[in-house]
Amino acid sequence: IREITTAFSAMGFQVVEGPEVEWDYYNFEALNIPADHPARDMQDTFWVEGGHVLRPHTSPVQIRAMKERDPPFAIIAPGRVYRHDLSPRHSPMFAQVEGFVVDTDTSFADLKGVLYAFARFMLGESVELRFRSSYFPFTEPSAEMDFGCPLCGGDGCGTCSKTGWIEWGGCGMIHPKVLENCRIDPERYQGFAFGMGLERVAMLRHNLGHIRLLYDGDVRVLEQF
Repeated sequence: IREITTAFSAMGFQVVEGPEVEWDYYNFEALNIPADHPARDMQDTFWVEGGHVLRPHTSPVQIRAMKERDPPFAIIAPGRVYRHDLSPRHSPMFAQVEGFVVDTDTSFADLKGVLYAFARFMLGESVELRFRSSYFPFTEPSAEMDFGCPLCGGDGCGTCSKTGWIEWGGCGMIHPKVLENCRIDPERYQGFAFGMGLERVAMLRHNLGHIRLLYDGDVRVLEQF
């Protein structure tokens, strides 16, 4: 997270944090995910008393930040998120970074430029990215972003499931409805947003075979750092 903060700060982004126990409104409603929206089922959310949730993404920070300031702005929001997923390939708690820019003249090309600059900082100048069309309620158009597997050079291995690519996160242009919910005129301003998990990069950098090694507190692992 420190390295990521350094990279985005150099590109003019401000770092903002938000609560991990969040209101339903900021986590879903304001992000164009009403109560009956099927996307709620995609999140595997931990619900707690009083209409709160353990945030399954850092996107509610985007809503809080956009409500508190006038464009233009560029912000990243790193932090922990929680999902009810106990499969061997996932952890119920992990780290994400959300980033977003709102201005009078932003485009998907600007989004790709920022992500390429960041990927080269984190993964090296030779990194390859690909963008696959996808769907998120809070962005339109939306895409999934993958990076070329650095272990096999794209030839296919166990880490990348023989595809040559590793999924990194989602991105897209901020949906006009989300801007309206934050009292930002979508006829005047456009924005883009992206979010990605941090553990996959850490696992590749340190050759860790399982995500839970990052959180189990095993002294044999910790002593190596």
